Amino acid sequence: MSRIGKKAVELPSGVTATLSGQQIEVKGPKGVLSFKATDDVTLAIEDNEVTVKPRGMSKRARQQWGMSRTQIANCVTGVTEGFKKELEINGVGYRARMNGNVLNMTLGYSHDVNFDVPEGVTITAPKTTEIVVEGIDAQQVGEVAANIRAWRKPEPFKGKGIKYKGEYIFRKEGKKK
Repeated sequence: MSRIGKKAVELPSGVTATLSGQQIEVKGPKGVLSFKATDDVTLAIEDNEVTVKPRGMSKRARQQWGMSRTQIANCVTGVTEGFKKELEINGVGYRARMNGNVLNMTLGYSHDVNFDVPEGVTITAPKTTEIVVEGIDAQQVGEVAANIRAWRKPEPFKGKGIKYKGEYIFRKEGKKK
């Protein structure tokens, strides 16, 4: 039994959900998100709650049960609060700034890195060493943050690079004479 799947997803005030077949659409103050569930689960909206139940007890149905419930919960959280990823830049001369709809980063390469901000995501650089990625879609926010981080992952000797706020970088000892 899925412990996550058993819980119903509550719809807070100001959030509405409509169901058409396996497609659920969640509307809230920040926007509209939708999720299409597989045929392995059954969706139902009752008493301002969305419930997910598996069709059968096959391994795939049980896997989709918890995943579908989490995706719907992410849709509800996205349209009410939104999602946010914070990145930190460490390194001498490493910095970031916003130029209109382009994130311009100096990361020790022979050229500056220009990252175009995709639709549905907001990127801000409150300080030269911080980047904040915000949006209503959890998957898109995480993917954009991972793409920015991929330009210069933190290295284990000095910790230089782009890391998530609060991320622990395992440090290695350097060469000895």
